[in-house]
Amino acid sequence: MLQEVLGAIAAAGAVGAVYLAMAARVVKQYERGVLFRLGRVAGDVRDPGLTLVIPFVDRLHKINMQIVTLPIPAQEGITRDNVTVRVDAVVYFRVMDPTSALVKVEDYKFAVSQMAQTSLRSIIGKSDLDDLLSNREKLNQGLELMIDSPAVGWGIQVDRVEIKDVSLPDTMKRSMARQAEADRERRARIINADAELQASKKLAEAAQQMSGTPTALQLRLLQTVMAVAAEKNSTLVLPIPVELLHFLERGGQQGAPEAGGGRREAPREAPREVAALPEKLPGTPAESLPEQPAPNGDPARPGVAALPDSLPEGLAEEPAPNGGGGARPPGQGPRERLPKQT
Repeated sequence: MLQEVLGAIAAAGAVGAVYLAMAARVVKQYERGVLFRLGRVAGDVRDPGLTLVIPFVDRLHKINMQIVTLPIPAQEGITRDNVTVRVDAVVYFRVMDPTSALVKVEDYKFAVSQMAQTSLRSIIGKSDLDDLLSNREKLNQGLELMIDSPAVGWGIQVDRVEIKDVSLPDTMKRSMARQAEADRERRARIINADAELQASKKLAEAAQQMSGTPTALQLRLLQTVMAVAAEKNSTLVLPIPVELLHFLERGGQQGAPEAGGGRREAPREAPREVAALPEKLPGTPAESLPEQPAPNGDPARPGVAALPDSLPEGLAEEPAPNGGGGARPPGQGPRERLPKQT
């Protein structure tokens, strides 16, 4: 009899151990348990630790309460200023109400992913390219608000949304690179011009300061030569003062007349229309020379006489001035001037 009792107790203990093993559930610290009894939510959410359920009657679903990092696939869209871009982002969310996340939506992760993709496309269409590149904080806040609004009813809280990358077409990249290069070149030219202006002002002040003391200019020249010579260069550039060049130029202008014969000849005046003949030719009396009227009908000019038909013997033998034709024969008068045809 005793053996039968002991056997029954052992059997009951074994059955109890099996039942306990089937009924015991362990909920981890980062999880919460939702108990369904015959298909309905029973009781409150089970806290972390050991919990018991009725085998074959209750079913315990564990919900992860950690922050979930969900990447959003790259979405291609057209911005408000008609630029085609590809934008990808990442969403950080967590479950606040395990019962709602399990009951109100079939797969809350998939639902959040689809909502994030739709919201990202909407943000791309409402924004400009400059906002996507430089004003991401504002876009992140707007995107977070768009995703969080329907997710609150699912028992999910969106902690943060970040736009990771914005892909642009190659043509747009080259255009932006040229724009940035032109802007940097413009700023560089402005900086160089400002530097030249400041340097010119300082040089003008230095020149004005040195003009009172010419020795300072010589000392500055010697300092420059010393600085150049200290670098162990094979070529030494020695600047020549401008005053020395002016001195040499003035000396050259003063020495030029002496090198040309002591004095310069005055420019000869153009010959007059009628040259005065001598009052008396050799061997011819002055009374025999009749007065020659002017060609234009003016009265005879005093001191101007007509040439004789024949020159004296002493002048007839003289050769022609131009060396051609030999001596004019004696007794032959001057050649008659041909009348000018009108």
